[in-house]
Formats: sequence, C-alpha cells, structure tokens
Amino acid sequence: MVDTHCHIFKEYYDNIDEVIKKMKDNIIIVSGTNDSDNLEVINLCNKYNNVYGTLGIHPTERGNLDFIEKNINQSKIVAIGEIGLDYYWNNEKEKQKEIFIKQLDLAQKYNKPVVIHNREATNDIYQILKNYPDLKKVIHCYSGSLEMALNFIKINCRLGIGGVLTFKNSNLKDVIQKIDLKYLLLETDSPFLAPEPLRGTKNEPYNIIYVAKKIAEIKSISLEEVLKQTTLNAIDQFDLKINL
Repeated sequence: MVDTHCHIFKEYYDNIDEVIKKMKDNIIIVSGTNDSDNLEVINLCNKYNNVYGTLGIHPTERGNLDFIEKNINQSKIVAIGEIGLDYYWNNEKEKQKEIFIKQLDLAQKYNKPVVIHNREATNDIYQILKNYPDLKKVIHCYSGSLEMALNFIKINCRLGIGGVLTFKNSNLKDVIQKIDLKYLLLETDSPFLAPEPLRGTKNEPYNIIYVAKKIAEIKSISLEEVLKQTTLNAIDQFDLKINL
C-alpha cells in the first residue's frame, strides 16, 4: 500500500515510531505545508526507509521558497506539495495565486510532480494548471464532480482518494465507479478525515486499507487489484525507486 498524502508530524502525534512501524513493508509520503513541516519531512525521510516526502507552501500557510528549492533534489523528496488555492479559509486570492504559480514554476524547473490542495477554487486551479501540461499533478483529496475529474485527467492529473469516499453521504462513489483505476491514488490526509468505521478518530496511514476496500467494493474488483494498480500509479506518479 502507498499512502500518497499524510501529515505525520509532532504537532499531531506523540507516537510517530508506532504509526510508521504499522506501515512496515508499505510506503508513506509525508506532505509539507510550511517551513516547520518541510523540515520535519526531510528528517522523517532520513530516519525511516519507507517514508518519502513532498515540500510545499499550503495556501493558508507561509513559507520559504528558497528552502524548498535548496532541498528539492534530495533523493526521497518526490514532489512539490501541498500547494494550491483555498478560498474558504483565505480571501487573499491574488496573493495565493502568485505563490501557487511560483511553486508550479519551481516544479517545472526541476521536473517534479505537484500535489494540489483545492477548496472552493476549482475553476481558478484548473485554468492555472492548464498552463503546465507536462507537469505530473495530483488533485489531493478529490471530492468534485465526474465532469471535473475528467477535465483534470485530461491535463495530466491523477486524483487522490481518501476517507471521504467511505462516508455515507459522499457523492464520490459515483465518480469512482466511472473513473479508470489507473488515474487514482490512495491517501489518508492523516491525521484528518479518518474513514468509516473510524470516522471522528485521529487518522493514520495504515487506515488506507479502508479506502482501498471501498474502491474494490464500488468497482466490483478484488482488493489485491486495487492495491496493485494504485501502487503502480504511485510509483509512476512520484518516480518512486522501490521494488515490488
């Protein structure tokens, strides 16, 4: 299993060793959002064999682009993220776009994938991303329409699918049913968005299994097929140097 997006930081966990040990023989990609997180990402990558990372400045955070550029070519840093636009928590739309575009330019310069946060900013994100057709992109925590999913796929995006899929009131099931498995990635967004039957608890990477089971159920395929294909997707998306 590959949890392609989580935030396993001291701010949220006092048992990081245990959380990561539960994912033994599986892969975790920890996503940075600010200077403090980005430094923790690097330290985690250096400490644990099965941890990879992304460096980025989240649209509701502040951070140092120079630090990201200085460290982007470390061997286990696999993308720039979590970046994007958030019009729910932050009304500085033009400032957000400026920082977002600078990070996309950085990703293009170093040929790195990007991991995109979107909250109430779908059209602006789509219009900006269309200017970067060659970048590999992940729409993190996708929860939009089928039409928008297909539009994102056309511009070289994969969709990060997490615990929201398991929620009883989620409309995402209809989207997943119609999207080819090769465009999907598993993620938890830990410590947030714990899947059913654990909703309301602190999430962790091992809970990715519940998301995989839900995809298998929706698509009427085996869990093994979901795990195999989404792992291959993650290897391709992030150029992971791992042996199956």
